[in-house]
Amino acid sequence: MNEALIRKNYEIAKERYAELGVDTDKAIETLEQTPISLHCWQADDVVGFERNEAASGGIQTTGNYPGKARNIDELRQDIDKVTSLLAGKLRLNLHETYGEFGGKFVDRNEVGVEHFEGWMQWARERGMCLDFNSTSFSHPKSGNLSLSNPDKEIRDFWIEHTKRCRRIADAMGKAQGDPCIMNIWVHDGSKDLTVEKLRYRQILKESLDEILAEQLPHMKPCLEAKLFGIGLEAYTVGSHDFYAGYCSKNNVMYTLDTGHYEQTENVSDAVSSLLLFVPELMLHVSRPMHWDSDHVTLFDDNTRNLFSELVRADALDRAHIGLDYFDASINRIGAYIIGVRAAQKSLLQAFLEPLATLRKYEDEGKLFQRLALLEEEKTLPFGAVYDYFNLKNNIPVGEAYIADVEQYENEVLSKR
Repeated sequence: MNEALIRKNYEIAKERYAELGVDTDKAIETLEQTPISLHCWQADDVVGFERNEAASGGIQTTGNYPGKARNIDELRQDIDKVTSLLAGKLRLNLHETYGEFGGKFVDRNEVGVEHFEGWMQWARERGMCLDFNSTSFSHPKSGNLSLSNPDKEIRDFWIEHTKRCRRIADAMGKAQGDPCIMNIWVHDGSKDLTVEKLRYRQILKESLDEILAEQLPHMKPCLEAKLFGIGLEAYTVGSHDFYAGYCSKNNVMYTLDTGHYEQTENVSDAVSSLLLFVPELMLHVSRPMHWDSDHVTLFDDNTRNLFSELVRADALDRAHIGLDYFDASINRIGAYIIGVRAAQKSLLQAFLEPLATLRKYEDEGKLFQRLALLEEEKTLPFGAVYDYFNLKNNIPVGEAYIADVEQYENEVLSKR
């Protein structure tokens, strides 16, 4: 796109927003400083470097588009390409199965900080912070139950794994001088009816109590709920109500994954309720289609509403933003960029909302005026502001990045 035209359009947009009391320069600056955590598992379809097996245990990746990352070097190469086509502050979110195991099998209850020192060095060289996840799926001991398993041997295996992951996250946070956010999600559940709902939840509670007892100052744990998993449709131990209660009582961060709720549910409604009772939120931004299918995040109503609620609640400093999808049916680099840009656009639109005026209308009972302005803001020249955000950061504007992704596919991905 023509640089002069982008700048001209931005100046027009800036003036239009100023009429409503909105500072576009400030909105861009806020967007630049709001971190978004890239999920490493989009690049290789959640395979990791432990067993070279497809994901299992309540989740599934569909599609077989050529060019997925096959090893740690290719994964890092892909992440570097992705970040070169994105503006703003980015983090990288790792699962435990993405460690550097040196060609040796390291079981989940044996993993240590040494297996991620290379990642810490790699991230340090790029000025990027790391986040982390324990990995309870895709393992011979996963079964249907992990941390909630009545079998003490299996349960202790996963407790030890999760404790070790917390220590790895703490080492990452200490190394980067910024807390590492470590997500705990377990697939535990039942395919059909169970009469032991309470028992499994009691066990999960006790496991979490033991795991979280260790004080680790450089990491922040968060707990992720889910509606159901593939093959575990009838019952989920770590449901929304379980984790909402546990996090509220124990002052733990809650992970709100936009793909883990009923399709008719407006997940953004949970933001304001949870913020009253939990210290912070981790947002896993995904796009479900009929189920938790983890399609690429788009600039759709669900994503926009999520970030609008966050900004309207003045809670940007109490939330962490990450992506969580794995689409193997399209170019994986392009999937990353579409998703990040969708999140950025949603954030920016929230920053550009004439919130002071809307609040004033609401306080004064001017409900027609409030609704009218909410409608009119939808067609304000927001796109011109986002274009300038990318131009300002020397990033391809608009659809220009498509050619970069195509070139990378031709030169790199197609040769794997």
